[in-house]
Amino acid sequence: MAEQNPTQNAENTGNEQQNPQFAIQRIFAKNISFETPNSPEIFTVQWKPDVQMDIDTKSKKLEGDTYEVVLSITVTAKIEDKTAFLVEVEQAGIFAIANLPPQQMAHSIGSMCPGILFPYAREAISNLVNRGTFPPLNLAPVNFDALFASYMQQVAQQQAQDQESNQKLDS
Repeated sequence: MAEQNPTQNAENTGNEQQNPQFAIQRIFAKNISFETPNSPEIFTVQWKPDVQMDIDTKSKKLEGDTYEVVLSITVTAKIEDKTAFLVEVEQAGIFAIANLPPQQMAHSIGSMCPGILFPYAREAISNLVNRGTFPPLNLAPVNFDALFASYMQQVAQQQAQDQESNQKLDS
């Protein structure tokens, strides 16, 4: 057996602490709701729904380098002016994220984590719709990178407008 140098182990431990870290600690359903406000009458009309999906994310720092990220998805199916079903799912995850520059940290929390949570939320929604005896609902994939980039662009524009307004007030 080869001997290990204690100095090398200490150096390796130090390097590991500086390397970016990302780990899923837990994925769970935080809140689920399924409503069919116009049943059973809605089952007698021809099935040509207008389906809308709204997505939102929020996050909070827990202890140390641990974060909770919650992906909220609301799907509403309407036929004419009547709601066939309304599904709300909050899929959450606890992630350990460390040693990332602020830009990468924001991207991880705002894009990567929701991307990991989305398949779980999509499956929950599909199962709920199926149990409500409606035709299958298959949600299309979501490009969270594009949504995050759009959000960051909006934040930058708002900051520029705020800065411009402050300069006008100072003049």
